Amino acid sequence: MKKICILTGTRAEYGLLKPLLDALRRSREFKTDLIVTGSHLSPEFGLTWKEIQKDRIPISEKIDILLSSDSASGTVKSMGLALLGLADAYARLKPHLVILLGDRYETFCAAAAALPLRIPVAHLHGGEVTEGAIDDAFRHAITKLSLLHFCSCTSYRRRIIQLGEDPRRVFVTGAIGLDNIRNLKLLTKPEFEKQTGFIFKKKNFLVTFHPATLENASAGKQFAALLAVLEKQKECGIIITMANADAGGRQINSLAVNFIKKYPHHAKVFTSLGRQRYLSALKMVDAVIGNSSSGIIEAPSFKTATINIGDRQRGRIMAESIISCRPFAADISRALDRLYSSEFQAKLKKTRNPYGNGRAAQKIISILQAIKFPPDTRKKFFNL
Repeated sequence: MKKICILTGTRAEYGLLKPLLDALRRSREFKTDLIVTGSHLSPEFGLTWKEIQKDRIPISEKIDILLSSDSASGTVKSMGLALLGLADAYARLKPHLVILLGDRYETFCAAAAALPLRIPVAHLHGGEVTEGAIDDAFRHAITKLSLLHFCSCTSYRRRIIQLGEDPRRVFVTGAIGLDNIRNLKLLTKPEFEKQTGFIFKKKNFLVTFHPATLENASAGKQFAALLAVLEKQKECGIIITMANADAGGRQINSLAVNFIKKYPHHAKVFTSLGRQRYLSALKMVDAVIGNSSSGIIEAPSFKTATINIGDRQRGRIMAESIISCRPFAADISRALDRLYSSEFQAKLKKTRNPYGNGRAAQKIISILQAIKFPPDTRKKFFNL
């Protein structure tokens, strides 16, 4: 059998990988092992490994890497723990191929640990650009450590080839997160309200904000500017999801908790909504506000508007449903005004998502089925 290992370090990443995990587990051709690490194992971030358990997906290895730190040096130390744990996990599991998604430091460590062990890596969502975060450099480094590439757009494929990768190993499959939109049965408003306790108002926003690790302004300062604007939206319902486990994330989360204490009747904060509830909220709100990739990749499929704040996602291909603005209160306020303008609302109805049609998992499976296992890890630099 073809032995495949998949790693997940965050709730969002697991949600994206779930359709591929399901497809691999349904196939008799593959044996799939799942390594769980990062914020999944942290009580502070909701112990989201239990969501994986609820989905009845076996966890082959747990690697605890998070320290009680909210700093850049803490991230570096977590990377050291990740490399140590992955060396042992790979030795036990002996995979023929490791599948990784995205651009986080845990993902980079998983690719780096695989190289000396001559375990080939297949990478999802390479070739993209996010200029406001250190993840941008991690993503391109993972590309160079990977043998196979499953990217979301044609222009990203060109960039991977520009980095010297063999075009025969670079495939456009679309964004795998859109598979969830196609496959999941989403909640109705009454169902969502019953499950979460959040009551929808006439206008509603989903706020998802993470540290922009390369921007000069602190994460807390940027998020405080957003909250100052939202404070004036007295008649709006506001759903806030907690930030990820990057340096500065705790400052954002503390501000979010204090905000909902002040405005409990129209704001609610969640450590983790889970895949179904998050996408259901994304479909029903007027806009997703913040700097999450979900506002760039998933929201356009619902024709839901996005107010994309700051540089964290700058460089990504963006649909016409996205309003980008600087991370200052005046700019965010102007973006909100534009959101409800008749001109923008007319354009919003015609939105087309540039990231595919929600069939990425099956395309990836078909490609893996056609490849001889174990793949040869040797590769040559492809000159343009």
